[in-house]
Amino acid sequence: MGDGAHGISQPTLQRISSEIVEVVRMGREVGLVIGGGNFLRGANNALTAVDRVAGDQMGMLATVMNAVAVAAQLRALGLSAIDVPVICDRFTHRGASQHMAEGRVVLFAAGTGHPFFTTDTAAALRAVEMGCDALLKGTQVDGVYTADPLRDPSAVRYSTLTHQEALARDLGVMDAAAIALARDNGLPIVVFSIQQVGTLPKVARGEGVCTIVSD
Repeated sequence: MGDGAHGISQPTLQRISSEIVEVVRMGREVGLVIGGGNFLRGANNALTAVDRVAGDQMGMLATVMNAVAVAAQLRALGLSAIDVPVICDRFTHRGASQHMAEGRVVLFAAGTGHPFFTTDTAAALRAVEMGCDALLKGTQVDGVYTADPLRDPSAVRYSTLTHQEALARDLGVMDAAAIALARDNGLPIVVFSIQQVGTLPKVARGEGVCTIVSD
């Protein structure tokens, strides 16, 4: 949503999509799990006071809207993209693997398809299913800190962590289910700032400022 309060910022959409294209043209296979907080955060929605399941389902639909927007932008930039499950193909491991091998970006929309699971967990699940080398977590800050650096100026950034340290210290890298799934399957998590221009391609090359969570 860029600097806006909600919705989609076209300049931000264009920039991030351009960086995704750059990574693909480096020869990397890319799958994306996109959140929906720019439209709706299910856990914080007033409806969840009555029905958490309904709130989470609304959040899943928000991720679908974002996935459609990214798919359209990737096509505008000359890169083929699989739109989203439900609107296009339903997820299958074989189908997604084939599309990625052919240079397409696969968009895994609607989280896991179940309430009570975040898009963090969906990202870890899909990364493990697809045999990914790493899970890249684009966020508001350039890594994992001892505290929220946006609130605590004395917070210190970690360059590396183990999955167990991230869980034990409750550092808010991702939700516990996602970290545990990554730990149990030997999946490194790379946390970087999606706000900083050009960071995604740098991280994909093994450069750039980030925190690596691995064992």
